[in-house]
Amino acid sequence: MNTTATPDLPYYLRVADELGDAILRGTLAPGSRLPSVRQASQSRQLSLNTVVAAYRTLEDRGLVEARPQSGYYVRARLPSPRGALGSPVAEPARATSGDVLDLIGAVLGAQQRPDFIDLALACPRGGDFYPGGKLARILSGLLRRQPELISTYSMPPGSERLRQQIARRGLDLGMTLAPDDIVLTHGCMEGLQLALRAVTRPGGTVGLESPTYFNLLPLLASLGLKAVEIPTDPQHGMSLDVLELLLSEKRLDAVVAMPNVHNPLGFSMSLAAKQRLARLVNDYRVPLIEDALYAELQFAPALAPAAKAFDRNGWIIVCASYTKTLAPDFRVGWVEGGRFAADIRRLKFSSSVAEPAVLAETIGLFLESGGYDHHLRNLRRRYADQVERLRGMVGEFFPAGTRATSPSGGFLVWVALPEQVDTVALCHAALAERISVMPGTMYSPSGRYANAMRLSCCYPLDARYSAALARVGELAKQQLG
Repeated sequence: MNTTATPDLPYYLRVADELGDAILRGTLAPGSRLPSVRQASQSRQLSLNTVVAAYRTLEDRGLVEARPQSGYYVRARLPSPRGALGSPVAEPARATSGDVLDLIGAVLGAQQRPDFIDLALACPRGGDFYPGGKLARILSGLLRRQPELISTYSMPPGSERLRQQIARRGLDLGMTLAPDDIVLTHGCMEGLQLALRAVTRPGGTVGLESPTYFNLLPLLASLGLKAVEIPTDPQHGMSLDVLELLLSEKRLDAVVAMPNVHNPLGFSMSLAAKQRLARLVNDYRVPLIEDALYAELQFAPALAPAAKAFDRNGWIIVCASYTKTLAPDFRVGWVEGGRFAADIRRLKFSSSVAEPAVLAETIGLFLESGGYDHHLRNLRRRYADQVERLRGMVGEFFPAGTRATSPSGGFLVWVALPEQVDTVALCHAALAERISVMPGTMYSPSGRYANAMRLSCCYPLDARYSAALARVGELAKQQLG
């Protein structure tokens, strides 16, 4: 056995100490995969049980993590943010300030330019992240068999085949969805918009997690709605005590939340928290709009249920899309409206009529084939690996004192830099060097989180990406002098 550890230690501890030392020295980089148990057993001439015990010891020490059906991987040593973010209760504010909207416009504009390096946009790029070839073959065959699809008007609620598949897949998240209550939408954003229009009126107030998905802010502003930011813990989610206080005081007309794989924090609420969340909105009869966009990208082998799984009386509306996992340009999403389903269907018809049947049928056929499950398994493994690699690079390149979330799924990492760092100034400095990042103020209607940013790893983490991230780290260090 090739180890230099203290000879009187048990073999499994010698192996754990040797590998742990390599991890702490950086010889084994964050995100790298340890040799399989069988490979390590053969190369070190040890029993399988000894290697398993060594790897579990490293896991207990927080140096590696086990990924189902994949193996053991080196964890980044970057600490996570702690405690609830945001004020205990924020006063309602018109969502959102002009400065925040201008910043959103500047960042999104830069992200469309091919000469920029994007470190933040949550839009996977490249054929490695989508089954484009398979979808193209299904689409081509569908048009050969049913050419009349492109000369027929679609009507809401949309493709019955796809709606049945959505309902079937909802069972994996604990949801019992009625296909007739599902309406196909133009991406998840239209689902959110239709849901808000169905349950609020201009001047109404909506409770949001803080920080929240940045595109909700211009959406609420366009609907004449005010926002209340609810403190949100990076590990555990929205403060349900604060939510209950707001509901009891009748200060909210609706709530928008992402209980699974939150954007931008990456957490998934516990089972008990989701049960309480569902109970609160049902008891107070205030609709919850659940954004489940990333729910199928959870890293755990068994998907945690949605809050919708615990809905008693239809007060939870759930929406999602296939833009992050299958076909971004198809823009096919969906919303299940619960007790508001009929209103949402009418609003869909009056706003955009329906989604193209040929695109919805293509996705429905792909889901029927079983290919989606295989594709998702590969995506989850890849994103779990890339998230850990990104956290490792942040730990290497960014200033001392930086913290970053450890997401439960997806491909987004929330980074909190030392308080003296101004990420809006950092954003503008990076844009001047053709690098796009998203500062934390974009995720708050009141402009909080000036020292935070969201990073994305849904692209190849190549030398160009790494160099751009290193440069952002240098710019942050320059602010600190």
